[in-house]
Amino acid sequence: MVKRRIVVAMSPTRRTVIAAAALMPFAAVVRAAEPDLSALKPLPIPPPIARAEYARRLVAAQSLMKPHGIGAVLIESGTSLAYFTGVRWGRSERPTVALIPAEGEPCIVTPFFEEPSIRELLAVPATVRVWQEDQSPFAVMASFLRDRRLLSRPVAVEETTRFFIADGLARAIGRPLVSANPVVRACRMIKSAPEIALMQAATDVTVAAYRWTHPRIEAGMTGAEIGVLMTAATRRLGGSPEFALVLVGEGSAYPHGTREVQRVAPGQVVLMDCGCTVRGYQSDVSRTFVFGQASKEQRTVWDHMAQGQQLAFRTAQLGTPAGAVDDAVRKLYAQLGYGPDYRLPGLSHRTGHGIGMDGHEPVNLVRGETTPLAVGMCFSDEPGIYLPGKFGVRLEDCFHMTPQGPRWFSKPPSSIDRPV
Repeated sequence: MVKRRIVVAMSPTRRTVIAAAALMPFAAVVRAAEPDLSALKPLPIPPPIARAEYARRLVAAQSLMKPHGIGAVLIESGTSLAYFTGVRWGRSERPTVALIPAEGEPCIVTPFFEEPSIRELLAVPATVRVWQEDQSPFAVMASFLRDRRLLSRPVAVEETTRFFIADGLARAIGRPLVSANPVVRACRMIKSAPEIALMQAATDVTVAAYRWTHPRIEAGMTGAEIGVLMTAATRRLGGSPEFALVLVGEGSAYPHGTREVQRVAPGQVVLMDCGCTVRGYQSDVSRTFVFGQASKEQRTVWDHMAQGQQLAFRTAQLGTPAGAVDDAVRKLYAQLGYGPDYRLPGLSHRTGHGIGMDGHEPVNLVRGETTPLAVGMCFSDEPGIYLPGKFGVRLEDCFHMTPQGPRWFSKPPSSIDRPV
């Protein structure tokens, strides 16, 4: 009767967690579904991006447009729209876009009934042009470009803009669009001090959540149940949870897991890959440990992966091509008996990815990437080692480039016995 009363009192989500944990001790089930977060206090959070910085971003974009001969850049709702204008807006079949001209204020094109909300969100001075439900938004975009006399130069499109929007504007102006990567990527890859501070805060939240969650993992828990603990701690500490991937046992051998439900048991690897957002900026931290005593093989692989992560960090020096970081790790792993290249057992994915407002941003630490590392660039460092049918190890810590070289957002763990 006690169990029934507890389950009825819980939300549907929490009842699902309990139902999925039938093999766990009942007390552990309740702790996973209703964790006691009283020991956690929200961490300090830096202020949001100031309006002056949004203005500087537009100036930087326009300064890059001129040498490339670009007249305007088209940006659909999404991260880049938020980056340049402060407008955070979801995507739908009704386009809301920004047109950033090479000179002057940008223009936001949006449905008529959305105009008040758009104006409320704008962090920069901008023209707002609207379209009615029976009108073409692309005609409105084209009219702005004509009015500003921008059609004598190419119009560029941000790379995540959906095809129907880019195609619609191309048809409206009678010419194909070009890539805005030389402008948008170049701006967003280099983070300012306020951006770095927000990414540091997000990382601090994630690391603190790991430290709270790790000692609360119990035998019988599934990855999803551990994720519930991590997510609850992250939210309590002041972050907006983005993901909490927890892989147990053989599932850790596959970077994004399997459909098979694995439960924590003595001697099993637990791989956690978790991140959150603070004021629009993300963290991404992975930890791998063994529940109970680690075997000799588990310790060896963990130590090898830690060597790879540290080598990547040391290789990431100013001016070094991003791909050289990946090359250095694969050379080490081949010497240790893994691979070669992307073969398994070994490292089947890139060494790292760019990170900022999006969890994955250009450019990546991957073979063939020639972009030189520069001050303000931010990357994950996660050259995991995976043994199919057995287990995998992934440690992931992000770093940013400073005038003195790379600097960690989170300090990597020292050993498999002290993983958080």
